[in-house]
Amino acid sequence: MLPAPAVFHFPWELHPNAVEDGASVRTFGRLTYYRPEESVAILTSQHASVQYQVSVRTGFVEPFHSILGAQYLVLGEIEKAEGESAVTVRARILNCVDGVDLAVLHRAITEQRNFLERRLMETDSQTSHTYND
Repeated sequence: MLPAPAVFHFPWELHPNAVEDGASVRTFGRLTYYRPEESVAILTSQHASVQYQVSVRTGFVEPFHSILGAQYLVLGEIEKAEGESAVTVRARILNCVDGVDLAVLHRAITEQRNFLERRLMETDSQTSHTYND
């Protein structure tokens, strides 16, 4: 059985109360820390003058050509540790996307969410009409 499709989350949305353990996610950030011997990387992103960090376990994607300061897109599953206030993403894919316009990416994610929400509402209304007929 295939895993559920990964939902795009902004780095500031990845906190223990917002996502379930094991959920597939996509996110992005600037690589500011990488320790290959520990298989750990940190991606950072700024939003509304606050800097957010996403911890990434890189064991499944190593070796990879790390470029500190470059933008990366990660696809993986959420791991929550007991008693910690942060989540970790266990990366299945970690791609350098340096040069991507983050404002355009942000708009695209927002538009995709709006489209999927409208489609879900339309499907729900069609289903309720079918049962009422």
